[in-house]
Amino acid sequence: MSHVGVPQQRPRTVAVTGGARGIGGGISRRFAHDGDHVVLLDIDADAAADTAADIRTDGGTCTVLVGDITREETIALLAATIEADHGHADVLVNNVGDFRPAKSFFAKSPPEQWRQLHEINLWHVFAVTHALLPGMLAVRGGSIINVSTVEAFRGIPGNAVYSAYNAGVAAFTKSLAVELGPSGIRVNAIAPDLADTPQTPAALMLAGRDPALLRSWLPAGRFGTPEDFAGVVAFLASRDAAFITGHTIPVDGGTLAASGWYRKASGRGWTNMPDHA
Repeated sequence: MSHVGVPQQRPRTVAVTGGARGIGGGISRRFAHDGDHVVLLDIDADAAADTAADIRTDGGTCTVLVGDITREETIALLAATIEADHGHADVLVNNVGDFRPAKSFFAKSPPEQWRQLHEINLWHVFAVTHALLPGMLAVRGGSIINVSTVEAFRGIPGNAVYSAYNAGVAAFTKSLAVELGPSGIRVNAIAPDLADTPQTPAALMLAGRDPALLRSWLPAGRFGTPEDFAGVVAFLASRDAAFITGHTIPVDGGTLAASGWYRKASGRGWTNMPDHA
């Protein structure tokens, strides 16, 4: 198929928070592979360097920034770097999020823990978006993609605060999309589950159980890979999704549709996969 006469789209500037490992690493690699320049921000300098090396080996380009995204100075560095080097971000992926440091039950959790979970799961989404939004408004275009979790849409015992903050991410996504629609900026989110990453490795989720049983527990029959999530994020940032805004798409292999959380028969803990123990 000839592309003669078809104008080529310039490389976009894509900011990815927590862009070194796991889902974030997959997202960074995917955008760079597709020809975009990735501004990769992560708290882990070594992991960020490794991902940057992979991107460059693959022929892509990226800028690495190291810092804690819950710190105002890190957000200021991200915004200043993008403005100085690129003018504005075309795509922002608010990827950072973590269920740690959660205690087993809300009644035993200290308020300081709630503050930490708030900063890492919700506050930084507001703050980073607020910092990069002026550049998008100036050019009347852009795509913001937040990473929530399926646990925002079902009860997850032992992680009520984490679930609540991620439900906030989904609500923020919906409302901001309506607010920014007239400015040509789209806002969407993905809601992952059962991602096989360094944060949530498959071995930890299986806890010694037979991997073959996944076929009967999970509709898709397997855990998700970083590439699974990155593909949906890339789609949401693409022209093919030009008429999609305000939505959170579960990327979960069907778990939200099929299952919930259940008390273990032993009475010790909970499981989102059938368990006899």
